[in-house]
Amino acid sequence: MPNHIIIHNKIKSFNKKIKVSSDKSISIRSILLASQAVGISKISNLLESEDVINTLKTIKKLGINYTKDNNTYRIEGFGLNGFNLKKKTTINAGNSGTLARLILGMLVKSKFKVKLIGDKSLSKRDFSRVINPLKLFGANIKSKNNLLPIEILGSDFLRPINYHENIGSAQVKSCLILAGLNTPGKTIIRSKISRNHTELMLNFLKYPIKIKRKKKFDKIEVEGLNQFRSFKYNVPGDISSAAFFIVLTLLSKKSNILIENVNVNPSRAGIINILNNMGANIKLRNTKIYNGEKISNISVRSNQKLKSVNCSPLHNTSAIDEFLIIFLVAAKAKGVSKFKNLGEMNKKESKRLDIAVKFLKLIGIKVKRFNDDISIYGNPSLELSSSFEIKNFLKDHRIFFLSTIAALTLGGKWKIHDKDSINTSFPSFLDKLKSMGAKIN
Repeated sequence: MPNHIIIHNKIKSFNKKIKVSSDKSISIRSILLASQAVGISKISNLLESEDVINTLKTIKKLGINYTKDNNTYRIEGFGLNGFNLKKKTTINAGNSGTLARLILGMLVKSKFKVKLIGDKSLSKRDFSRVINPLKLFGANIKSKNNLLPIEILGSDFLRPINYHENIGSAQVKSCLILAGLNTPGKTIIRSKISRNHTELMLNFLKYPIKIKRKKKFDKIEVEGLNQFRSFKYNVPGDISSAAFFIVLTLLSKKSNILIENVNVNPSRAGIINILNNMGANIKLRNTKIYNGEKISNISVRSNQKLKSVNCSPLHNTSAIDEFLIIFLVAAKAKGVSKFKNLGEMNKKESKRLDIAVKFLKLIGIKVKRFNDDISIYGNPSLELSSSFEIKNFLKDHRIFFLSTIAALTLGGKWKIHDKDSINTSFPSFLDKLKSMGAKIN
């Protein structure tokens, strides 16, 4: 089958109730923590995407067995340092930076050398941000230019660290927390505020971790080598997947959508605040707290009178994966939208900030960029009639999602390559759109 799609028609007005794919971040973390728990954990509604399947394959390589019964995965863990490693183990993280960085933290006490590899995109990403602090713990790590492949050999003489994480990366923070679990003594991390799924899950598991919120960072204290019991977890929907349907609705005429059971953790849901500041009508309904996570139904109505935004950098971490689709809204908003300090976008699966500028110019939007700041000159009357071809961008699923939503809301004739990239995070993306009336070939 061809690895591209064709879209020649905008989506018609709709009024739908849907569910999106399960939260990828929580799916990966729940598997990894279950592999370190004592007993059989039961995880339901797990996202079955490439990144998550690679996480299951990883724990299998490390001697952790799992089975699936209907919609529930049963994972048998043997506690901290409970991996049954074989000599010359190779782990393939595929496209997942989350899996690659978190598993390194869990291997700081590995008895045998483990080699970590990934796909072409992941192999271009910088791992110095985790390699350097893991060496401080005492782990032995070999890498050329801080890129994959990486070899890690654990140590029996680990020492807790006191580390200042100033990037605002949840992957780095989580890696160090997981390393701290396996290290005797108290590990202290002063982390620029970022996604906090790992901390919330450890609180849910009653692990001795303390989080103190400061003005610009979180102080996290991890008491190492405390075993925790197996658990049950039902994974909610992913705000990053919901984001594309939120924008699809906003930019379509006379349309409404209700997206059910979505994780709207404040450290992840920056897109809602940003879009509402632009005049969107996004409301959270039936909000509840589940194991520390905030879960809601998201109600959205279309809006043809969106306004520009001067986006505070305080939203950057909580919306880092959604800025691509936020930029599309800015392209249709009245006025000049300004975004600052977005260099972290270029540390993702592809150089997303660079690609975003090219994409906006491709569809006729004026963009000014200075270093990691960009200004987008919106055009509320933007309608497309030309032909567009979007080629492969290192298997970056979010570039594919962005292009698809642009085609369905702005018009024109589109050929969008790399359809298989959706398997990374949202395998049912196209089927969901078709069920809403989108014509996609």
